[in-house]
Formats: sequence, structure tokens, C-alpha cells
Amino acid sequence: MDRSRMYRRFRTLLIANRGEIACRVIRTARRMGLRTVAVYSEADRGALHVEMADEAVLLGPARARDSYLNVERLLEAARKTDAEAIHPGYGFLSENAEFAQACAAAGIVFVGPTADMMTAMGSKSGSKALMEKAGVPLVPGYHGEAQDDATLAKATDRIGFPVLVKASAGGGGRGMRIVRSAPELAAAITSAKREAKAAFGDDRLLIEKYVDNPRHIEVQIIGDSHGNLLSLFERECTLQRRHQKVIEEAPSPTLNATQRETVCAAARKAAGAVNYIGAGTIEFVSDGKDVFFIEMNTRLQVEHPVTELITGIDLVEWQLRVAFGEPLPLRQDQIRLNGHAIEARVYAENPAKNFMPSVGKIRTWRVPAETNGLRIDAGYRDGDAVSPYYDAMLAKMIAWAPTREAAIARLNRGLEETDVRGVVTNIPFLSALITHPSVAANAIDTGFIERELKTLAAAPPPAGELEFCAAVAAILDGEAKASKAEAQSPWQTFGWMPVGRRERVFSFRQGHGAEQKITLRYGRGPATLAVSERELTFVASTADHGGFDLTLDGVKTPITAIIEGHELYLRTRNGRFELHWVDPFGGETEEQTGEDKIVAPLPGTVVAVLAEAGAKLEKGAAILTLEVMKMEQTLRAPFAGVLKQIKCKVGDIVQEGVELAEVEPIGE
Repeated sequence: MDRSRMYRRFRTLLIANRGEIACRVIRTARRMGLRTVAVYSEADRGALHVEMADEAVLLGPARARDSYLNVERLLEAARKTDAEAIHPGYGFLSENAEFAQACAAAGIVFVGPTADMMTAMGSKSGSKALMEKAGVPLVPGYHGEAQDDATLAKATDRIGFPVLVKASAGGGGRGMRIVRSAPELAAAITSAKREAKAAFGDDRLLIEKYVDNPRHIEVQIIGDSHGNLLSLFERECTLQRRHQKVIEEAPSPTLNATQRETVCAAARKAAGAVNYIGAGTIEFVSDGKDVFFIEMNTRLQVEHPVTELITGIDLVEWQLRVAFGEPLPLRQDQIRLNGHAIEARVYAENPAKNFMPSVGKIRTWRVPAETNGLRIDAGYRDGDAVSPYYDAMLAKMIAWAPTREAAIARLNRGLEETDVRGVVTNIPFLSALITHPSVAANAIDTGFIERELKTLAAAPPPAGELEFCAAVAAILDGEAKASKAEAQSPWQTFGWMPVGRRERVFSFRQGHGAEQKITLRYGRGPATLAVSERELTFVASTADHGGFDLTLDGVKTPITAIIEGHELYLRTRNGRFELHWVDPFGGETEEQTGEDKIVAPLPGTVVAVLAEAGAKLEKGAAILTLEVMKMEQTLRAPFAGVLKQIKCKVGDIVQEGVELAEVEPIGE
């Protein structure tokens, strides 16, 4: 493999990406004394990465193909700002050989492998052929050039069901489908090709045998232009949903020391087949006995921080030093494994609604302070907008500790102390996942989340007396602050009286449940709150944790509260709660939406209409598919009925709440 490319010291680095990875690259680049240039779309004008960089260049409209995927506009941005190098981050063009080649042709250092290496290893099909020749064990499959339906169907028959249909050019679960029977194959191929084309600009597919109850293990490697190639231990990424990693940890709790050295040696052999230069990841699947190569990612990975925390190595710094033409700072025998790290991906999505992405303005962004054992890589902050055009990941939270058990506990504490409002997030789901007994016991496989989804995405527990009393205290505190009282305390709205006591009644509702009345009594003697048949003395005081401390009958508890009109968000020792403060002056209204109306849950593009007007539908039958945040969302019949009408066509760009179809119940 040709190792020739451009290596030189550079002063200005353009980051051809957005969000948390752009922010993460900027931090290291600036620490190394480099000048940084951000790029952005019209949807990202006020984004955090734009503010962090020394300069920023507008690429174009919101859609990725008109901005972050537009090679000419990226190169022009580099020319305008005298950027001598481009870091692609991950996603977008990070594994695009044409982009790497275009950078080289323009005299710009590409922080990554050469175009030839990327072509050989970045293509799932090409890398499998290369690994087969090198003797690296492979999952049985088809990775040929012929892409017609007949060839793919014939290959599937030879491999045997179940199979995995995968986009050859990309990752992140996009363009990937599990197919368990012949009737499902044609639709899976069509859908996978369409999604792969939209995400990566390449609809080529490969097919491989699907390993039931698999575990996902990957090895971080990095090579330099002096012939050095190192492995930096392995990561376990088995906790996935729809082939998208959710939790990653390092080292793998599944492997012993001998197995670790075996898989790391196989990874070095795989990367060595192309004399690899730069950071990359060799991915394997295990059936519990054997380990098979599945693909190589020729870029930095989302989960790279867990490797950084167990090795003490800044992988972005090493990437940049390799791009300078420097040798790697350490030898293989100098790399030490220290402790355990685990990472959770925080997304703007609703687990209770099939992980539907959530868009909107972030009104509250509160995360715990970073410590030696807790790291937060974020791309958002208070006031930022989460748009429907890009991946919904807001941040990554990574915890390190000497043991896996302690790392999980530290990560869970960090998640519990995080409050994000304005969009729905998966934070409660992540907390439920990492504290599940099977996760603690490492009794998992890649299908674990799907099997346990009802438990992991369960509704929050019912609010109790602690939460209702906290709601009253939060309202009183808000009223005191609104009246600009000198002492910022809930108790400025009422006071001690020499005789008599007064009452004030509050009503709250959780979800669609019944109202709960709380009676505040104050005046002579201590203030009390009456909940059902119990009357509790209470005191509240401000606290350093950003909320207040509530003392009920002598028991002090920290409370976090956010009030948005009549909606209250509370975090107590019992979890997170959403309460509605019932308007004491009446006027409560609730909007009713007919279930027969199929509406767009988010802004998106109609990519497929799967049923015709007049068709009889079973409950759950597919009606149409939207592309939302680079992922496909299929809208289905809410009940058995007749599809009365379709109000959109393929290619339509629809806004949230727009009616797309109508289903009429059978018998009405």
C-alpha cells in the first residue's frame, strides 16, 4: 500500500464537522497552540463550536449535502482562512476517500489516512476481501461489486438466514437491517440502499451472516509515517440499539488477558495489511467462542474517550502529531492499561416514543462539574437549538475509576445530576440501563436493549409527598424571586403572625392522573404542608448544588426544580418528575389530537409511501417513511382500519404536526 502523502507542521487547522466532536478537536488543537477554524451551516449559526473556534466560515443551507458534505465549499473555506490542514472528525466526510484526495490535491494536510488506505479499509466490502487475503477471520458473507437484487438474493440464499444487510460506505447503524426470512429481503435492501445513499452518498451494500447473541468488541489502533503501528487496547460496545452504540467501555469486561492480546494482535495484523497511518478502529463480533473481523473505521470514533481515560493518551493530539510527520510518542510495550472507563451517549430523543428525535431550544443545560473521574464532551449549552437536520447526540458523559463497578456508579451519579430542559433526552433511560443487574453482571449481548426496552423506558414512578411538597416550595421560591424580595427564600411570601394561621391550597397533576391537593398552613408556629392525611413541618433553604434543601419533619433532602409557566420539573432522591400546577383560577384546557390522523412527529422528508388509499390495514401496518435526523422513521397504522387518504408524496419536505394520512377504523 502506498504510504506517500503530505506531512508537515501546520499552524491553522480547519475542523470539517460540527457539534461535540468539533468542540473536542478544537480544545486539543488550541492547547497545542494551533489556530482553529470552524465551519457551519445556516442551522448552526449560533452553535458552540462556532463560538469556540478562532474563525468560522458559513458553508451554506442547513441540509448536510449543501454544507458539511460539500467538498468544494469546505476547501474554499480552508483557502479563505489560510488553513493548512483539515480534521474531518467523525461522520460526514471523515471516511470519504474523494475528500481526502481532494485535500491532498489542494495542498492541504488531511488529518487521517491516505485516500488509498481509506478506500481499502473504509469500504466494508473492500476491507473484508483484504482481510480474507491476510488470513484474518471473517464472518461469512457477500462483499462483491455486483449490487443488483438478484445477486444479493442469491448471496443471501448461500449464506443462510438470518443475515445482516449493511451499507458498505458508512457506520452508526445507518443503512443496516437484520433480515430473518426471504419475504423481508427485498424491502430491507430497498430501505437500506435509500438510507445509505442519504447518509453517505453511496448505496452499495454488503451481506453477512447475522451472529445471534453477539458481542461487539473493537480495538483502537494508530500508525505513523515511520512504520510504527500500535494498538491501544480494546473497547466493549455491546450495548446497542438498532446497531447504534449506546454505552461503550474499556477495557472489555468479557476478555481475559490472553484473549485481549489475541484480539489486539489481530487488529494490528488487520491494519498492517495496508501499512495504516492515523487513528482507526478494527471492529470484531464474537459469538462467545470465536472473534470475527467485521469492519474497520478509518477515523476517530465517538467512543474514543474511554480509550483516552484508561491509557492517559490524547488521541486527537496523536492524530495531529502524526499529521505533522512526527513518530508516535510511545512504543507498544510502553502503553499501560489503568482502571476502567465507561461512556454514555446523551441524545435528544424520547425512549418512550420509540426513541423519536426531539428538536427545539434548550432552555436549561445543567451538568455536573468535571473531575478527575468524570468527563463531559458536549456540543450544546443553554439557549442552543437542536435542529432536525443532524444527528441528535448532545453530549457524551464518560466516567473513570479503578474498577468497572466504581466507574458505573460514577457515571450514574453524573447522569442523575444532569438536567436538560426544552428537548426530551434519553438520560433517565441511560441511568436505568447502566444500573440494570444484567449490565452489572456483564450478562448482555447486542440485542439486550431491545429485549429489555419496556423496563428501561418505563414511565417515571408516581410522585409522592416529597415531590408534592417540593413543588410547593419551588413555587413559593419563584414567587419570592419574582417579587424581588431581598432574601431569596420561599418564606418571603408569608410570615410569622402573633395569632392565628392562614392557609393556601395548591393542586398538582402528574400526567393524566388525578389532582393532588397540598395545603400550606403558616402563621404562628412552624409552617406545615398537609398531604392527604399527613401534616408535615417544613423548612427550605438555598443550597450550593443549584437548587434548595427541603426539610420535612426533620429530614433534609436536596431538590432541583425548574418552573416553566405551570409546568414543574423536579429532581429528588426518587428520580425525575414532571408535574402540572393546576391553574387556581380555572381555564385549564387540554388539546385533543385524533388518533386517526397520521401527523409528522418532526420536520423531515417523505422518502417512501408504503400503502395506497383505500387499503385495509392491520394495526401497526407501515404507511409511509420519513427521513428525520439522518435516520428513517416509519409511521404506522394506530389501529386496524382503512387508509382513507394520503396527503403527501415522496420528496415532500414536511413540518412537525402536518397531517400526512388518515386512517378510518373498521366498522365506523
